[in-house]
Amino acid sequence: MKVYVPVRYSYLSQQFADCPELWDELKRFVATGDFTLGQPLTQFEKSFAELIGTKYAIGVNSGTDAIKLSLKALGVKPGDEVITAANTFVATVGAIAEIGAIPIFVDCNDNFCMDVSLVEASVTERTRAIVPVHFTGYMTRMDELVVLANKFGIPIVEDACQSILADIGGKKAGTWGDTGAFSLHPLKNLNVWSDGGVIVTDDSKIDHDLRLLRNHGLVDRDHVELLGYNSRLDTFQAVVGNWLLPQAKQISDLRISNASYLDEKLKPVNGITIPNRPTDMRVVFHLYSVFAKNRDELLKHCIAKGIEAKVHYPVPIYRQQALAGISGDLIFPVSDRLATNSISFPCDQHLERDQLDEIISTVTEFYKN
Repeated sequence: MKVYVPVRYSYLSQQFADCPELWDELKRFVATGDFTLGQPLTQFEKSFAELIGTKYAIGVNSGTDAIKLSLKALGVKPGDEVITAANTFVATVGAIAEIGAIPIFVDCNDNFCMDVSLVEASVTERTRAIVPVHFTGYMTRMDELVVLANKFGIPIVEDACQSILADIGGKKAGTWGDTGAFSLHPLKNLNVWSDGGVIVTDDSKIDHDLRLLRNHGLVDRDHVELLGYNSRLDTFQAVVGNWLLPQAKQISDLRISNASYLDEKLKPVNGITIPNRPTDMRVVFHLYSVFAKNRDELLKHCIAKGIEAKVHYPVPIYRQQALAGISGDLIFPVSDRLATNSISFPCDQHLERDQLDEIISTVTEFYKN
């Protein structure tokens, strides 16, 4: 009888299991009392901007706020329309709705990202921004979207929360739009110990306004230039980020390597379809998602054998009850199909080859039977 090797999904217990130098740094930091907008945050912002390739990076308290504050800095107001993807996580839509704007959904393609060919039909005189979502580690075709946005004079806020260090032709996610929004949530490829986010931009005025917006609009202790938010990235989390940031490229490289191995071994399996992997795009596999026949039965089989597979997400955001008043009777067939057919397997940088082989053999066994 075969002995199954469990393959967990979350790798957090491994990522921070052996980091005595980080604990030493945190102890030194706590002694300084520099807890709010402190020097480690300044260093993290500088290093993050260098990593992405922008002039500025602004630490905020979540990826959600990275989107929200970007829209505020670009002048999006209540009642304005913001075009985004019909298959994103709720945070993207929540950020739009929180400032009173109206999300306008566009269907995705088989690379899990907004279908740019469908965007122009959704542009109206009330459109004030486009928020493409670089979903699962892919990127929206920004080379095409930028041309369209420039045609209509519409700013772009890239939701790059799942795609740090992804690129198209060497130009990184987050550097195509007016701003790029990143998440440091514990489940992201570059993560800290709580919620956290970063906004990147090359625009000095946007940088100035974002630094005010994240800190109550305060120019200094006694003067408020505009009404803002309490959305600072904790300096404590920036210490963690500074420790992990030098590993970011290696993390994405290992995920890409693991995904390539899974692609090679799963491609011959009758029942699995590997999504297209564009040759000019660096996909960083925040999620390793493929299409599967009898997806729900495969999911149950994997869970039973100790493979922590997941579905992202079984109900597309536009079909959620909270969005019923906005979506109405709209149908987005590709988003619906992906919600029904896609399955995600562990692919992180801490997996060993025998664990990847366990995923492959478990999936192969299911379809053979």
